Amino acid sequence: MSLPGQFSDPRVITLFGLLAVSTAVWLSLGLRARARDRRDRARTPLERIWHPQESIPLTPAEEHAFGQVVSRLSPGSAGRLQ
Repeated sequence: MSLPGQFSDPRVITLFGLLAVSTAVWLSLGLRARARDRRDRARTPLERIWHPQESIPLTPAEEHAFGQVVSRLSPGSAGRLQ
C-alpha cells in the first residue's frame, strides 16, 4: 500500500523518520538527565541553616515559654496534637 500524493516521495518519508528518531532520542536523553539530577540531589544533604539560638543562650523565661509551646505540640494519649 503506497501513500497518496506528496507523502509517497522517499525524501518526505525519510524526513519524517529522522524527525521521529531525533524526537525519541531528545526525549530519552532529557528524561535520563532529569533522573540523574534527582538522584544527585537525593544524595546531597540539605544545607544547614544557622539559627541565632545556637549561639545566644536563652533566658529562663524564654526556655519556659519554649517548653510550653513544645508541650502543646507533643502528641497526646491518642496520638493527636494537644
